[in-house]
Amino acid sequence: MKQDFNKGILLTSLGSFWWGFIGVIYFEYVSFIGHVELVIHRCLWTALMLILTTTFLSKWNFFLITVRNLRNLFYLFLSGFLIFLNWAVWIYAVATDRIIDASFGYFIMPIISVLLGKIFFKEKLNNRRIFSIILVTISIVILVFFNLKTLPWVGLIVAFSWAFYNLVRKKINVDTDIGLLIESLFIFPFALAAFYILTINGFNDFNLNNLGLSLLLLLAGPMTVIPLFLYVRGVELIGLGATGMIFYITPTLQFILGFFYYNEEFSVIKFVSFIIIWIAVIIYMKDLYETN
Repeated sequence: MKQDFNKGILLTSLGSFWWGFIGVIYFEYVSFIGHVELVIHRCLWTALMLILTTTFLSKWNFFLITVRNLRNLFYLFLSGFLIFLNWAVWIYAVATDRIIDASFGYFIMPIISVLLGKIFFKEKLNNRRIFSIILVTISIVILVFFNLKTLPWVGLIVAFSWAFYNLVRKKINVDTDIGLLIESLFIFPFALAAFYILTINGFNDFNLNNLGLSLLLLLAGPMTVIPLFLYVRGVELIGLGATGMIFYITPTLQFILGFFYYNEEFSVIKFVSFIIIWIAVIIYMKDLYETN
């Protein structure tokens, strides 16, 4: 039991580290091709990699069982749209030097999920979780009120798209990789059509004449799937409470990279808002630790 717990901590930490550090470095490095083409490649190669892993793990029977259920398909179509929105906005943030704004979204996402759990699943909220939600709301109001010309839409879309994605996925009992495969297959035709349009108009950077870059862009699939597998396996071993706390490695690393490495702008208003968010996070994490 102890060994499983330690393994879960390690896997979850690796997944969170991958999202917060390796993923940021990779997508920022290849962002010169433009965020539109980069989003397309992430969609295409994620779908291809999931097809390969489903074949390798002999899980096509689970895939067929899932797609025969119309309710599952409806929810996976909806969650597919949400995860595409999350991927697109996050890559836009990385490509346009707004990593700090994206990290803001991932800081507040778990607390938004707590609120959604109360609304949609009647989950109980104690005083500390209510206070955390109030603090996050205050931080958003401060950002919006004092930055009317720069609405923090990147962070808000990242947070709400991922929180609602988790909400939709919670409504169905589907293996994470199979669900992501079906979501990716919903997105795949649109991504393929968009890539075709880019290609015939000569706007694509992916081509056989530049094999090195093309192979590099193929990594967008593994960069998406591998950390997800690591994180989800960790959830299976140690549960949501502990993994929810460990997940904060992701936005913390994103913030550190954005501020110290990529020299992104960090105003006094953002600083005040982030302090409030961090206080909310500490209260939330302490409550998770004491109640799990």
